[in-house]
Amino acid sequence: MSHPPGIDTPGVAGASSTGHDPVVIVGCGLAGWTVARELRQRDKARPITMVCADNGHFYAKPMLSNALAQKKAAGHLIQKTAVQQAEALGVEVLANTRVGAIDRAARRLDMAAGAGHGAPLYYGKLVLALGADAIRLPTPGLEHAHSVNDIDDYHGFRDALAAAGSAARVAIIGGGLIGSEFANDLAIGGYQVSVVDPAPWLIGNLVSQDNGEALKAALAGMGVDCYLGDLAESVERNAAGGYRIRLRSGTVLEADLILSAVGLRPRVELAQQAGLDVARGILVDEMGRTSDPDIYALGDCAAYASAARADIADGAPRALPYIMPIMTAGKAIAATLAGQPTPIKFGPMPVRVKTPALPLTITG
Repeated sequence: MSHPPGIDTPGVAGASSTGHDPVVIVGCGLAGWTVARELRQRDKARPITMVCADNGHFYAKPMLSNALAQKKAAGHLIQKTAVQQAEALGVEVLANTRVGAIDRAARRLDMAAGAGHGAPLYYGKLVLALGADAIRLPTPGLEHAHSVNDIDDYHGFRDALAAAGSAARVAIIGGGLIGSEFANDLAIGGYQVSVVDPAPWLIGNLVSQDNGEALKAALAGMGVDCYLGDLAESVERNAAGGYRIRLRSGTVLEADLILSAVGLRPRVELAQQAGLDVARGILVDEMGRTSDPDIYALGDCAAYASAARADIADGAPRALPYIMPIMTAGKAIAATLAGQPTPIKFGPMPVRVKTPALPLTITG
């Protein structure tokens, strides 16, 4: 897949500094950049290195699900390049570099084979902001579906839409928050949209039945067809180059493109291989520390003890993959790293659903 102008930034960028107890942050999404920014505000000299599997550019990930109708190309979503961020914060950025293993005894990161930066990297404190991967269902033929989990995915999906034409039929597998937002955005853009989800109403795990059904009605007014309480059982290519999707109910949908939006799976493999405690994410305490006190985790990859609720998963630590929790955790961890121990305290954190057809706010 080609990259849009301004997205490829190979190699290393940044500013070096002197000091002790260097902090290494793995991941350059909102979580990683929040810790770097907040720590730099509190400590001007601390060496900070960011390791990014991608180019490290800073952009608002939530914009990915409502940028199509605004006709925004991927490059337009970038707020600052990795070089600009590194210079502004006085950090070092190792872009397009993957960590292969964590040696906790040596406090060392070993880079994956073929990584952009091959030398081991030593840390005093390590922050894992690894993010999450889009879940892909094992449905036969669904490997042809697109997922939009980062800016490169968005670029590829936007190119595929352009190739399919302005009135393309798009089937969305998943009627949760992201699937509903994409359905609204695609409908505004003039595409023919259908949504398939086993839940009886849209965003069924986060909103009430009344709100979910009201959203379905609002989207139906824009021409969106919802097949709820149903599942895609197989996907086949048709002679015209599109797809034939067979549902459990017997319904057959025709689509030019398929978008899979069934949720995210925290990236825990690196932590797991290092022997850190992992459940529904990398387990962290009220300070954001993992089972190794020199390693912290936050964002989509973390399961927070401080977010546990008795009415959810029997009170187990849980992930909070939303902007406000990520920023709250990032600020607290940065303060702790700067010598001001600060527990992560999640207060009321409403999540705005980007569905102009029927704006909703999720609380809790």
